[in-house]
Amino acid sequence: MNNDIEKVLFTQDQLNKRMDEMAVRLNKKYAGQEPIVIPVLNGAMIFASDMIKRLNFKLTIDPMKASSYAGTSSTGKVKIVQDVKSDVKDRPVIFMEDIIDTGRTLKALSAEMTKRGAKSVEVIAMLDKPETRVVDFHADDYGFKAPNEFLVGYGLDYNGLYRNLPYVGVLKQRVYA
Repeated sequence: MNNDIEKVLFTQDQLNKRMDEMAVRLNKKYAGQEPIVIPVLNGAMIFASDMIKRLNFKLTIDPMKASSYAGTSSTGKVKIVQDVKSDVKDRPVIFMEDIIDTGRTLKALSAEMTKRGAKSVEVIAMLDKPETRVVDFHADDYGFKAPNEFLVGYGLDYNGLYRNLPYVGVLKQRVYA
């Protein structure tokens, strides 16, 4: 797998350091509350797992799966494939996402939780790719700004592969061209 990577953008150490910083803010903000943490599957599994271990407040973990991609491009339509089982009414909701790309998915999911009566909705992402945004949406916090390249590792995939790399890297174009 490593031979398919053009370059490493963010090492495991860099990711860990940034998650430590984000957790400090979240621990202060949600002290005494019981938010529902919603990892957006499948990509956010690894990031959410590592982030959640850093949080010292009571929380419920309830993953959600949404789809708006076919291959390497967005279809423009967000579909909830697996919904949360929790009642979000009057509870803070924290979405954890691997990368914010077009912004469509998180904008739609955030609006849905607001419609369901969530006390608040916050989005935490490992990566933010503002160059590819097609809707007005911004994460409340993110690990790093990402370049407009095909990224894999640490939850990010190409056709389901490379999620298990312990870093975020740029996939060589010959792999997906």
